[in-house]
Amino acid sequence: QVQLVESGGGLVQAGGSLRLSCAASRLTFGSYAMGWYRQAPGKEREFVAAVSHGGGGQFYADSVKGRFTISRDDAKMSFLQMNSLKPEDTAVYYCAADPSPAGSGRWRSGLNLEVWGQGTLVTVSS
Repeated sequence: QVQLVESGGGLVQAGGSLRLSCAASRLTFGSYAMGWYRQAPGKEREFVAAVSHGGGGQFYADSVKGRFTISRDDAKMSFLQMNSLKPEDTAVYYCAADPSPAGSGRWRSGLNLEVWGQGTLVTVSS
């Protein structure tokens, strides 16, 4: 069974940093773009970032551009480095994988992506 498992969430003060990790298993990793979404309490899930199949293209939501960095490696891992965290970044963060191009509308909408993780909670205190 294809699986994505997130880790690295936790409690951090505003201005601090966290690094989220996503481990993929039973996935032909190179055939998938990887991405991150988040859902804050009482809000809809929103796109955060996506990285292309080969890692050369990164795409970000305007709200995190310049603060967050998405990456991937050859060990079936995807990462989200989050710096200068704000209280409004508080959310459950989900990893996702899909064969469609990372810059496509499919990723921006988050609809019908093939694989999702269970999520990891990030809480930013003011």
